[in-house]
Amino acid sequence: MKIDLSNSEWKLMRRLWDHFPSTITELTAALREETGWSKNTVITMLSRLEAKGAVRHEEGGKAKRYFPSVLREDAARDETESFLSKVYGGSLGLMMNTMVESHQLSESDIAELSAILEQAGGGKK
Repeated sequence: MKIDLSNSEWKLMRRLWDHFPSTITELTAALREETGWSKNTVITMLSRLEAKGAVRHEEGGKAKRYFPSVLREDAARDETESFLSKVYGGSLGLMMNTMVESHQLSESDIAELSAILEQAGGGKK
């Protein structure tokens, strides 16, 4: 299932992936400094994320406990594919060329990419 997350939803999901289950109160407290969100904002966002299938909740004790319904890796892959499609017409090569030409890649980035390509078999002759 492909889930399209807004920038704000990514912030909430990252917190939930790192700390679940979480209550509304816990999420509000954890995100308040970075975002300034009120409890009502967090409730609204959780409702939207539940409607998208990204989050689920369980009744428990005094408060609902929220859990991610999608894996972080799956959401990241979907977001990456969407970005590549929107910005570069699906071309990873075009994106990499843009990054190289604009000097956006550090030596450690290049080493990391080389290792990934080597592992994928890209380094074979």
